[in-house]
Amino acid sequence: MANHKSALKRARQNVIRRTRNRSVKTRVKHITKDVELAIDGNSPEAALEKLNKAKSVIDKAAKKGVIHKKTAARKISRLSKNVNAIIA
Repeated sequence: MANHKSALKRARQNVIRRTRNRSVKTRVKHITKDVELAIDGNSPEAALEKLNKAKSVIDKAAKKGVIHKKTAARKISRLSKNVNAIIA
């Protein structure tokens, strides 16, 4: 365990950040799963609607620094490709 005052503060900050980041990552996973379920259900309208929500959530996670910018772009690209496949 940390002994210096600054190290104790850093440990407290890390706990807060870890819990915040975990909730954002979980939200990204859930919204991604919702889109995939809509794709599997062959419902283009629902999939497109959920894709737009997912884009927003994923971009916000990247903006906050929870996930990398290119990771966010890759996730959005893959979801978009799958949604476009059922629309066409």
